[in-house]
Amino acid sequence: MEKQPNFLSRLEVLVGMDNLQTLKNKSVFILGLGGVGGYVCEALVRSGIGRVVLMDFDSIDITNINRQIIALHSTIGRLKVDVMKERILDINPDCQVDVYDKFLDDDFSIIDDIHVDFIVDCCDTVSTKKKMISYCIMKKIPFLTCLGTAKKLDPSLLEITDLSKTYNDPLARILRKYVKDNHITSKIPVLFSSELPVNVKELGSTAFVPSSAGVLIASYVVSYFIDKKKK
Repeated sequence: MEKQPNFLSRLEVLVGMDNLQTLKNKSVFILGLGGVGGYVCEALVRSGIGRVVLMDFDSIDITNINRQIIALHSTIGRLKVDVMKERILDINPDCQVDVYDKFLDDDFSIIDDIHVDFIVDCCDTVSTKKKMISYCIMKKIPFLTCLGTAKKLDPSLLEITDLSKTYNDPLARILRKYVKDNHITSKIPVLFSSELPVNVKELGSTAFVPSSAGVLIASYVVSYFIDKKKK
C-alpha cells in the first residue's frame, strides 16, 4: 500500500523519519510571542516539534499587525498565548501546547517544573534576559537569546553567533557587560543583526526582519536537536 502523505512529508524527504521522531519527542519553551517569537513557534511546530511551552502576558494590539504572525484585525484584544495555541493546534492537532499568560520576573521556578529541552528567549525585558542567561547556564539547559530586531531594515544581516562576537547592538552591549561583571565564561548563543539601528526615537519595526529572525532561530533549534542526535 502506498504511504499516505502528512503535513511533514516534505520535511521527511530531507531529514528522514528517524529525525522526525526525534523532533516529535522534543519540547521547546518560547518566552515572548511578538514579531520574533511568533515565527519561532510557527516554524518549530511546522517542523514537527512535539511540545511547545509558551509564555507571554500581552494581548494583541493593532500596532502588532505589521509584523506579528498571530496579529490580525480579528485577533485584536485577545491574549497572544491563546491565539498562538489555536493556530498551533490547527497546524498540528497532536502537538502538546502549554501556555502561561504571565510575566516572567524573578521567579524562574515555573521553568523547573515544566522540563523542556531548549529555551528560546524572545522577550523585550532586559532584566529578564539577564536572569535567563544565568538560569540556563546554571541549569545546563540549551538556550538562545534573541537581541534587537527593531530599528532594523535588512534581514540579510541577521546571524546567530556567540554574544562575545556581537556589535552594533545596544542590547548586546548591555548583556556583554552583565556577563563580564558576573564572570560568566560559558558560550551564549544569540541572534543579532550587524546592521546599525536606524536613528529614530521610537521602536519602529518591519514585517521582514523579526520574521526572518524567528525562522533563523527555529532552524538553529531544529539543527541542534538533529545534530546532537548524531553525536
